[in-house]
Amino acid sequence: MIEIQQLNKQYGTKMALKNLNLTIPEGKIFGFLGHNGAGKSTTIKSMVSIIEPTSGNIFFDGQSLTENREAIKKRIGYVADSPDLFLQLTAGEYWNLLAEAYEIDKNQRSIRLNELMDVFEMASHQEETIASFSHGMRQKTMIIGALYSDPDIWILDEPLQGLDPQAAFNLKEMMKKHTEKGKTVVFSTHVLDSAQQLCDELAILKQGELLYNGTVADLLLTAPNQSLEAIYLNMTGKKESEATIDALENGGEVHD
Repeated sequence: MIEIQQLNKQYGTKMALKNLNLTIPEGKIFGFLGHNGAGKSTTIKSMVSIIEPTSGNIFFDGQSLTENREAIKKRIGYVADSPDLFLQLTAGEYWNLLAEAYEIDKNQRSIRLNELMDVFEMASHQEETIASFSHGMRQKTMIIGALYSDPDIWILDEPLQGLDPQAAFNLKEMMKKHTEKGKTVVFSTHVLDSAQQLCDELAILKQGELLYNGTVADLLLTAPNQSLEAIYLNMTGKKESEATIDALENGGEVHD
């Protein structure tokens, strides 16, 4: 179980996260929804120790992240919101780097890597530089790296972005099977269909504040005759943009 307690992150005068409290249970796919700047990536980067919160605490199975950082980081497989990393390395060099960092059993490395390369059709690209890859191939490279150590906790920031349909399907199936083993998947997405299809529970953020935390089923019950998209847009206040769209299409002005 992951517990986020009174988490705040401030950049200058801007509060990127405001007193965030969440509990993420084991054996679940937990999704973060929100528009750009909502605080999804800030929360995720706090969970994986990329950024330091201004205040608040994060616990993994009762252990403080601050006090047990290295041990907790080895339990996490993380996919960043951009795959444009380690571009000078070949895919194989990148995966070898992670194998050393996570101290993956040398007898298991080739077995595990071959399984993942087969799933994402990357076996023939091991000797190519990441810089030469398309966005989707870079994303596959990062996903393979994140899952290489077979971590208990997957934390994936926009993992489906750029993937071809087969790779996206395979990753979603892997996410489901991972939680069936009692393990945890946390991911962010802009795609509401993916959230509705995958999430056991989700959190909706707006400007650093939590608007909703619960199951998709319970969220749909709040407005039985509306789609998840309509509920989400109403909740985040973005339906107002329809007036802007109408005005632009008609060549008119928009007034607050």
